[in-house]
Amino acid sequence: MVEQTTSGVLQDVIVIHPEAHIDSRGRFQETYRRSWFPLGREMVQGSRSDKIAGSLVGLHYHLHQADYWYIVNGTAQVVLYDLRATSSTYDKLMDLEMGESNPVGVFIPPGVAHGFATLTDITLTYLVDGYYNPSDEHGIRWNDPRLDDIWRLSDPVVSERDQTNPLLADVPSHLLPYGTPRT
Repeated sequence: MVEQTTSGVLQDVIVIHPEAHIDSRGRFQETYRRSWFPLGREMVQGSRSDKIAGSLVGLHYHLHQADYWYIVNGTAQVVLYDLRATSSTYDKLMDLEMGESNPVGVFIPPGVAHGFATLTDITLTYLVDGYYNPSDEHGIRWNDPRLDDIWRLSDPVVSERDQTNPLLADVPSHLLPYGTPRT
């Protein structure tokens, strides 16, 4: 049995609480099932990301692709930010600890920016409903002042891409979800 809940914070974001089956041999847990996501499409690509403690990734977003994240090992702070002006939760943030301390999965719809800060070394698996498309890879600077210092890391290791992503106010309107204001 799995508990599926809307996030309560961001529209269309779904948090999955999979049931774990534990015995003397170890643990078994179903982490993804298409039927859990009524708004989602079929996931077509899976990836794995291993990051060391103190790393920060994001904030990234897609206009046409949804993601499903599950942290297999370790713990991370996951931050989601709703860029969809047509959403009832536009401009809202969601902060969720995921991983060994909270073994949940999260469905991230298109137009919701997402990133994570590793509180320990982690292994993140993620599924996407579209094949890699560089023209649908967008980002907002991880330390944009509009996001009010959300990260729990004081001196994170950040990629060059994430350091040079634009501030939200500087993202061209054609690279934002339909109707999203720039300021």
